[in-house]
Amino acid sequence: MANFTRDDVISALRQVKHPEKGSDIVALGIVSDVTITGEGIKILLTPERSNDPFLSSIRSSCVRALKDTLGSEAVISAIDVKPRTVVGKAEAPKREVLPGVRNIIAVSSGKGGVGKSTIAVNLAVALARKGYATGLLDADIFGPSVPKMFNAEDYKPEVTRESNKDLIIPMKKYGVSILSIGFFVKESEAVIWRGPMASSFLKQLITQGDWGELDYLIFDLPPGTSDIHLTLVQEVPVTGAVVVTTPQEVALADARKGIAMFRSDSINVPVLGLVENMAYFVAPELPGRRYYIFGKEGGSRLAAETGVDLLGQIPIVESICDGGDAGTPSALKDNETGTAFLNLADEIVRHIGKRNAEMAPTKRVVVK
Repeated sequence: MANFTRDDVISALRQVKHPEKGSDIVALGIVSDVTITGEGIKILLTPERSNDPFLSSIRSSCVRALKDTLGSEAVISAIDVKPRTVVGKAEAPKREVLPGVRNIIAVSSGKGGVGKSTIAVNLAVALARKGYATGLLDADIFGPSVPKMFNAEDYKPEVTRESNKDLIIPMKKYGVSILSIGFFVKESEAVIWRGPMASSFLKQLITQGDWGELDYLIFDLPPGTSDIHLTLVQEVPVTGAVVVTTPQEVALADARKGIAMFRSDSINVPVLGLVENMAYFVAPELPGRRYYIFGKEGGSRLAAETGVDLLGQIPIVESICDGGDAGTPSALKDNETGTAFLNLADEIVRHIGKRNAEMAPTKRVVVK
């Protein structure tokens, strides 16, 4: 990392204005601490109150200001937020599960093979790059691929004990907190569990994961509609769902079912939108020409048919596959594919902001 000083960082942060107060966050005393280590720049923000509606935008503005001022080589390892006053805890009961997680996103697909995990991983990395505290829980119990995509097949989580309860510490990589069943079983072993066992393990990762304070926690769900999906909506209030598909009709048919499941009266989780993966192929030698290998505009048609937004179209690019296999997601790169995932993250943030402003919080599904 470049040789920046603490004063350089603080000077850059003076460019970030609080939208409501009209002054910069350094003058307002919101920037409480700045440290620079070998991993990057770490910032502690201490806003006046926990329910400041501009916290997410301030965090994102900090990242932009540092990048614009110090250059693209500036690495932001963490932007932590500790409000001086916590609003609402005395009046409202503390949520039992994931109390520090502000938004829960379910990434799903109607069928396997459409690149759901690729989208979930790159979305998580893109959100982290934009300065949001992000977690990723690999809930694809029978086919976990997240460890491979982070080059962490040999990682074994640590367990600590707090208040007579064992807590599993997520792995932290590329700014994302990660837990997966793949951390607990050998890569060569098949997970042969009945539904209740799989659901029980997912509950353990949710309730015993030491997730801390997160802006977004992404769940990479198994393909289809299963016990795991029901367990998720019963355990936590899901903010919104993202459905991944490819343009071909066989994938679109299953994506319809996925959208219908989340919208059903018994589940009632808002669908944030649709992501069309493998939308087209561009040959390097013919950059101006697109080849629609799996069909053209299938995602657009399904979005119009079901009344959901098309959040993004991700092309077939060799580097996306190579990055997933090597444990270096494409969202880390400052190129066309990296930009596609950063744009997708922007769309997710925008849609969740709109959803939270216009709709009541999602309630957990209660089985009667």
